[in-house]
Amino acid sequence: MVQNTYSLFNLAYNAIHRHRHWSTAWRKPEPASAYDVVIIGGGGHGLATAYYLAKNHGITNVAVLEKGWLGGGNTGRNTTIVRSNYYLAANARFYELSMQLWETLSQDLNFNVMYSPRGVLNLAHTPGQLGAFASRGNAMRLNGVDAELLDREQVAQRVPQLDISDQARFPIWGGLLQPRGGIARHDAVAWGYARAADALGVDIIENCEVTSMQRENGRVTAVETTRGRIQANRVGVVVAGHAGTVAGMADLRLPLESHILQAMVTEPVKPVLNTVVTSGAAHCYVNQSDKGELVMGGDLDGYNAYARRGSPAVVQDVVSSALSLFPDFSRLRLMRTWGGTVDMSMDGSPIISKTPVDNLYLNVGWCYGGFKATPGSGWVFAHTIANDEPHPLNAAFRLDRFREGRALDENGAGPVPAAH
Repeated sequence: MVQNTYSLFNLAYNAIHRHRHWSTAWRKPEPASAYDVVIIGGGGHGLATAYYLAKNHGITNVAVLEKGWLGGGNTGRNTTIVRSNYYLAANARFYELSMQLWETLSQDLNFNVMYSPRGVLNLAHTPGQLGAFASRGNAMRLNGVDAELLDREQVAQRVPQLDISDQARFPIWGGLLQPRGGIARHDAVAWGYARAADALGVDIIENCEVTSMQRENGRVTAVETTRGRIQANRVGVVVAGHAGTVAGMADLRLPLESHILQAMVTEPVKPVLNTVVTSGAAHCYVNQSDKGELVMGGDLDGYNAYARRGSPAVVQDVVSSALSLFPDFSRLRLMRTWGGTVDMSMDGSPIISKTPVDNLYLNVGWCYGGFKATPGSGWVFAHTIANDEPHPLNAAFRLDRFREGRALDENGAGPVPAAH
């Protein structure tokens, strides 16, 4: 199958011919009996890994196994925020790779992922918090990441809808802005990587759940699936929410907990908010989607579960916090809410690593922020699988850091998943 190039010429041609000549975005192959690499998980990270395996390393005999349909899992349940505003050098440099890839991803994939660098603003509600943001901004700039420290008047000028009065529930003293941060379209990212990986020869196999792994002499030799047995020279686990379950098939116990993370949107309105606004004190963030909906989210529900629905109390808490920052939004109606399952690590950082099992690799534990890392995650994980050693940018994210006491704890909060 020859894919169409998405161009102005092809758009005009197909418009004239009532769009009857577009090729499908990716094939629907039957699984082969064996592959060089099997990727378990067809979300954004898994598809990006397959794409960069083919593009950067020439490994095209790859299968991506997805138990549902592309974009139907946690890839389509996040809130699409993109940023690299981290304090620790290992985090900042890794997420900055992703930021750089986001900036040219639509051109690279020939698919519009709708990356919008509208800025990500963290609000400071006390002088002490503003001082901490000044330190974080300096660290970001030293690591090559853009950062601007704003005072109260500059915050009001950029986001005039915020309540900056002295009577505000959360007084605003300033904020830390990453201008290149923003949002992208989550399902477009999955579809774009799927289409590009397919064009390079990768088999994307939907409705194919892995049920067990077969091992011989300390190596994984095959995976059993709902569509039959598939042999594999190397296996990458790139699942969200069920990483512990899949790793358990190889007798690996991971330092992860599965939690529910909810998000919600209002009815669509005309453009009213052109910055992603977050508040650690209020435990919420707000941005406006390209469809006009105000997107909000906050903290975990606080209990372990694999369910994709949460408690109304958290919805009420997030909405209450958002309205304390933006009182003018109080007349909008909440249109829908949803939950996703996230794997929370004990230090708030992901695991991108080899494992004690030969030829088995992990890309899991993304906590709150996996979406923003999608391009960089795929880039370094493909390197790890292809070379059987970590890329310099994911060397700090190894699994054995927990055994050796080298936690990558951005907040210094200790081994409490909900604290990160």
